[in-house]
Amino acid sequence: MEKSLNLDFTGFNLPDIDADMASPLTLAYIGDAVYELAVRTIVIGRHREPVNKLNRRATMLVKAETQSEMVETLLPLFTKEEEAVYKRGRNAKSSSSAKNASIQDYRRATGFEAVMGWLYLKGETDRMLYLIQKAFEAGKEQP
Repeated sequence: MEKSLNLDFTGFNLPDIDADMASPLTLAYIGDAVYELAVRTIVIGRHREPVNKLNRRATMLVKAETQSEMVETLLPLFTKEEEAVYKRGRNAKSSSSAKNASIQDYRRATGFEAVMGWLYLKGETDRMLYLIQKAFEAGKEQP
């Protein structure tokens, strides 16, 4: 299991955000960033190579197609709450569109990112990293 991210925002006076009340696209917005940070952290921890190679590894793991594949592994592992957040994110109507992915992959990735954001905002980074690890173990893409 990867270590907890242990982010400390003391001194920034951040508002207390109720993850259960946040819109699914807001959850996906923060989830996208947190997931990418987790992936980059894992990649640099496992590989000693030039930044361009690190970036290629990370890019393969954060693209919508890969996240969509990860959902196949994670759906049976999701709690009922996580599944509900996933479905809210997947079904959310976004004004942006998929650039390099099918609409199905894009929506499933948005649902995945919503779960990551929800777990992060709830302070459940250990659970978030556990799910990421299980998806990596089952997937063809490895960090």
